[in-house]
Amino acid sequence: MNKKTLTKREVFAIGLMLFALFFGAGNMIFPPALGQEAGTNMWSATVGFLITGVGLPLMGVIAISKTNGDFTGIAKRVHPFFGILFTIILYLAIGPFFGIPRTGTVAFEIGLTPFLSSDINPTGIPLLLYTIVFFGVTLWLALNPTKIVDRIGKILTPLLLAVLSLLVIKSLLTPMGDFQSPEQKYLDSPFTKGFIDGYLTMDTIAALVFGIVIITAIREKGIESEKVIASICIKAGIIAAIGLVLVYVALAYIGASSIEAIGLKDNGGAVLTSVATYLFGPLGTVILGLAITFACLTTSIGLTTACGKFFAKIFPSVSYKTFVVVLTLFSTVIANVGLTQLIQISVPILVFIYPIAIILIVLSFMDRGATLYQEVYVGAVIAGGVVSLMDALKEAAIPIGTIDTLFKAYLPLYSQGIGWVIPTVVAAIIGYIIGTIRHSNHPNNQSKKVS
Repeated sequence: MNKKTLTKREVFAIGLMLFALFFGAGNMIFPPALGQEAGTNMWSATVGFLITGVGLPLMGVIAISKTNGDFTGIAKRVHPFFGILFTIILYLAIGPFFGIPRTGTVAFEIGLTPFLSSDINPTGIPLLLYTIVFFGVTLWLALNPTKIVDRIGKILTPLLLAVLSLLVIKSLLTPMGDFQSPEQKYLDSPFTKGFIDGYLTMDTIAALVFGIVIITAIREKGIESEKVIASICIKAGIIAAIGLVLVYVALAYIGASSIEAIGLKDNGGAVLTSVATYLFGPLGTVILGLAITFACLTTSIGLTTACGKFFAKIFPSVSYKTFVVVLTLFSTVIANVGLTQLIQISVPILVFIYPIAIILIVLSFMDRGATLYQEVYVGAVIAGGVVSLMDALKEAAIPIGTIDTLFKAYLPLYSQGIGWVIPTVVAAIIGYIIGTIRHSNHPNNQSKKVS
């Protein structure tokens, strides 16, 4: 039965589901590390982190809601072939080649490894058994996506928030210490450093993937109007964004106030583990393990569901359930490569595609207020893609010699990791000028317009 809209309670449940899909283990680890290293500059660094860790993903949700959950509709504005190819690459990267396997390995390393005996090799049989169970649960929940809102939005998300609340409340009631002086990298430009750190969540890419999950969940509640669906997506995105802001600020505060009690740690996972143990004793390790497991499981379910729906749409001869089975089996195999190796292989790919995704999202917003021609998309993507490709090659330890030297000397922001910004803006302006001239010379040629 078709409905005109959803109740506030139903919209809130979808918002909680979206929050849980975004909030994976990596999201728990980065803010406390930022807090420790930023120290007294934690607040300005956190603001920068929130812009890229929350603001851009929210823009992604809104952008994808306008295309009925199909990111290809945005990417094809560059070229139809590019639209299909880039979207497939994006889904493979954030899905079976990295995102989905990472949920299982992170959950294992933080949620179970601390309980294993020191004489047991954690990357052998224990990891294999754990990932079989973990992705078995993912498969069970993803095979019936009609229940995903009830299972995630109403059950797993409250459990996750309850566990996180225990850590936050305890840290406020029994403060661990004062903020310390910031580390060198957060000393001069804490806002910029936090801004770049927000990329690590990879949630802007995830937003483009999760859109199809949210829209499917809305449709299954009887909503057919695309305008209403887009409105609900935006509301759910705002709810998720508010939740992410509150959690990120709380975790950054925990990190910043923890140095006196636990010392400076190498990474956010070590910070959380030490804080949990300090605040709750041995029970803290269990609490943290639960939080990590819930966070990873919800993200795993969301990514598997989204990828299954996308590939079933691209290859309609293969059913959604078949793709879900293949995705979980493949992810189980890849997860057993180990987290470190998985990151080493996958991060360069993500470093390359992440700026391109941001460019497409920003241009899609600009397209609403002014007519943008295909030349704008082509120029911006090529310019941004070339620089991000250089960043990816460096990340993969592939020498680029003279190019790297020239970029460092003449390209603003390159050394900070966002050298693609200026070339993208310049190329987009040039593309707009070229598109305007061509359209004025051929007013009946509508092929240069994109919509």
